[in-house]
Amino acid sequence: MVEKVQQTLRDKAGARWLALILVSGLMFATYWFQDFFSGLKEMMETELNINSEEFGRLIGLTTIANMFGMIIIGGVILDKWGLRTAGLAFGSLAVIGGSITAMASAGFFGNDHGTQLTMMIIGRVMFGSGLEVVCVVATTAMVKWFKGYELALAMAINMGFGRLGSAMGIALSPDLTGTVSPAVVFAAGLLGVALIMFVIYIFFDIKLDKQTKAKAKAEAEASNEEVKEEVDEDFKFSDLIKLIKNPSFLYIALLCVSFYAAVFPFIQYAPDLLVNKFNFTASLPEGGFQINGSTSIGTAVIYIGLFIYALLFTMVPANIKSTSKKIFSLVIITASFAVLAYLLRETFAIWFNDGSKTASLIPLGTIIFTPIFGNYVDKKGKAASLMILGSLLLIFAHLSLSLGNSVYLAYLGLLSLGIAFSLVPAAMWPSVSKIVPQKRLGTAYSSMFTIQNWGLGLFFWGIGFVLQKVNPSVAISRGALNEDLVLQGMSPDQIESHIIMLKETGQYPTYDYMIPILVLVFCGVISIFLAFKLKKADKKQAYGLELPNEQ
Repeated sequence: MVEKVQQTLRDKAGARWLALILVSGLMFATYWFQDFFSGLKEMMETELNINSEEFGRLIGLTTIANMFGMIIIGGVILDKWGLRTAGLAFGSLAVIGGSITAMASAGFFGNDHGTQLTMMIIGRVMFGSGLEVVCVVATTAMVKWFKGYELALAMAINMGFGRLGSAMGIALSPDLTGTVSPAVVFAAGLLGVALIMFVIYIFFDIKLDKQTKAKAKAEAEASNEEVKEEVDEDFKFSDLIKLIKNPSFLYIALLCVSFYAAVFPFIQYAPDLLVNKFNFTASLPEGGFQINGSTSIGTAVIYIGLFIYALLFTMVPANIKSTSKKIFSLVIITASFAVLAYLLRETFAIWFNDGSKTASLIPLGTIIFTPIFGNYVDKKGKAASLMILGSLLLIFAHLSLSLGNSVYLAYLGLLSLGIAFSLVPAAMWPSVSKIVPQKRLGTAYSSMFTIQNWGLGLFFWGIGFVLQKVNPSVAISRGALNEDLVLQGMSPDQIESHIIMLKETGQYPTYDYMIPILVLVFCGVISIFLAFKLKKADKKQAYGLELPNEQ
């Protein structure tokens, strides 16, 4: 009888990975909605008269509820009532917020500038209130299903789904219809689909809990021990104080702030930076890979294909014991990828001249490298050391993009940022589960996200504010030019063509991004300092951050 209940769903690889896919739907959709405005900045300026400071305010205020404890509340709910209740409640909040943002962008609440901007901000605040708790839910679910198995790899793939959402949101949003509102409506629709996927996941999670209790009971009976019902402890504020007093947790939490403050806000402005500083295109490029006559569908398929190849690179060799067969599998995968890249060379040539497509190299780099680094942490460890390396790459990336003027250096900077964006999370999040007991992981992760949101809110808005201050006349000149072209009777397509001509001849007003991006270098310096302190603290507290996860 005992043997029949020894295995639970989490002991079956197929069930574990199905649970990951269902939960990761929320990561994909929320990250899409978080970052898709990045590719629409210039379009929002033209269509909705939203300047850089207002754009930064719209993005920055997304974090406001989380800055004042919403994630802590979500973490307490997660620890007290479980990830199912927390995921359903905060996932629904994100969907409602996304819907309000979509309706506001379409003028449902009024077409005047002030009302439209205000309602879009309200929608983003509601979305943001659910966003981070959803991320905590997804991370906690990975620990629940994968601890003792491929935890770092699972977390890396889960994050990879989020980065895939970011990359596709940045790259595809300008292409959907060429206007702002349909792109927002589409992003909100993705949130609804993801919530349905999570509802399906709930049924698997309920079954796992029943199996886990039955297994514990059978094992206790077999060993003639008293069956003890596990009772959840109430959340205590003292638990949070204990976390903060733990040097290792404090360093990793502050590292989370400084690192992500230099990445997520930058992503929102990266396409506009490339357009203004390096003369990349902002409009939908002609040509490229198409499916059924649609470039957008073709682009989406390419991104999904790249994600699948990233999984193949990490998962196939990892499950082969023979060294020769490992090498052979890597050769086959690499060769097929090279053939695919050659066939799509014309499409990639177009992408690398477009601001939103090139900016998507940042999350695209994480799609390729996060599972690789996650698997490395599982097998070899060195988590704290990888955080140091990631911080160094972060500094190089921002120096390249702020001080450099070479387009090739810009490509290298974006690629470095993508690698850093893979290294640090792949090492950071599994390390938290070593520092903090599992029953308080919800509180720990939510505390980290809360502190992180102070940095994000400041830099989301701060970059836009500084950009507006150092370029006071750009938005005014662009607005006057656009108004003059409208008065001349030009259609939207004619206006766009005329603006492209002005850009090519250097007559269109451009933003100078040097100072706003140079500020982010300081965040990288702080990140290195904190990573060194974390490594030093781990030597004293012996959590094993430099040791493999699979032992």
